[in-house]
Amino acid sequence: MATFALWVMLEAKAGKEAEVAAFLKSAVPLVEAEPGTVAWYALDLGEGRFGIFDTFDDEDGREAHLSGEVAKALLGKADELLSKPPFINKVGILAEK
Repeated sequence: MATFALWVMLEAKAGKEAEVAAFLKSAVPLVEAEPGTVAWYALDLGEGRFGIFDTFDDEDGREAHLSGEVAKALLGKADELLSKPPFINKVGILAEK
């Protein structure tokens, strides 16, 4: 079971919601190229809020993801698309089904 995770919250600028959603969808091939990322979910939380939840087997995989292509692309677009910086929270997984 993967026990390392990230919970990222994003808030789109007004009128940029569709662009944030499109960006997240376009990130799938970048994540698929990351061997240390076990699962990756992009979420529409409503009202211009989005989330990313991803899991990893170890801290090395999580750190590789944080310095990988998705993170670089997101941070490169943050000023254009987001009303505030992404909230990135390292979390642990206690149980899964």
